Amino acid sequence: MSSVLYDTPGPRAKQRNVLFSVLFTVLLALLLWWVWQKMDDKDQLTSALWKPFIESEAWTTYLLPGLANTLKAASLAMVIALPMGAVFGIARLSDHRWVRGVAGTVVEFFRAIPVLLLILFANEFYARSTDVGSADRPLYAVVTGLVLYNAAVLAEVVRAGILSLPRGQTEAAYAIGLRKGQTMSSILLPQAVTAMLPAIVSQLVVIVKDTALGGVMIGFTELLNSRGTLAANYANVIPSFIVVAAMYIVLNFLLTSFASWLEKRLRRSKKSTGAVLGAEDMEELNPAAVGGTFGTGGEGGGLPGARTYT
Repeated sequence: MSSVLYDTPGPRAKQRNVLFSVLFTVLLALLLWWVWQKMDDKDQLTSALWKPFIESEAWTTYLLPGLANTLKAASLAMVIALPMGAVFGIARLSDHRWVRGVAGTVVEFFRAIPVLLLILFANEFYARSTDVGSADRPLYAVVTGLVLYNAAVLAEVVRAGILSLPRGQTEAAYAIGLRKGQTMSSILLPQAVTAMLPAIVSQLVVIVKDTALGGVMIGFTELLNSRGTLAANYANVIPSFIVVAAMYIVLNFLLTSFASWLEKRLRRSKKSTGAVLGAEDMEELNPAAVGGTFGTGGEGGGLPGARTYT
């Protein structure tokens, strides 16, 4: 079925799409075969290099503790960045110019700075200006950098999600006497969450991956940093990279799968129940409508000019 944005492909287009799919599959298979051959030529597929991953020591000593630190830093950053982003995103829509100005300045400032620079700055700040111990400093620095950058990005996601709603939603809320705060919390945000969810989840995936910057630059013992220690002890650099990459893929897949399930559930919960109102219900809702008359008049006691439905 054709739509405004997409035309149903014809016979030639379908044949061309099948041809491209087959060609891509063949090229991908050739690429994987070439990588396999190169690794085999360099003895990267020998059992000795992969044996540590079927033993408990490599997992309990290196990978699982590193994964725990990755999840800890990412979880703290998510829990702090999400509400901060929501607050600044809503503040950018404020009727007060000074609130919009302050929120916009903060958001644009931290959104323009690379997250790595924020992590390095936070690490130096905690080292020189606070009493945070050297053991906890890398975690504090990583979480601080991730929160500042991702809260600014999420603020723009929230602002765009709210602005994407039809203006009639706000006007209808004002028409029934709701204040701006009530309109935002009861009408706009619940509807915008579903629209914002894919972008929010994408940013949460970025948070998980960016924890690796702390391991590379300031020695935070997250998953990638732990992989380096493991590879140094077992001399299996390439296999350790492959295993850690697979762990990141599984972790982010679980996160996106949960978000997809949540989005579907939210969409189902917001669907209409399909209930049909009877004449008695309509009379209760609109006492002026008597005898099947609605609007501003007509028979049955309505106001002049009403239409009668039979």
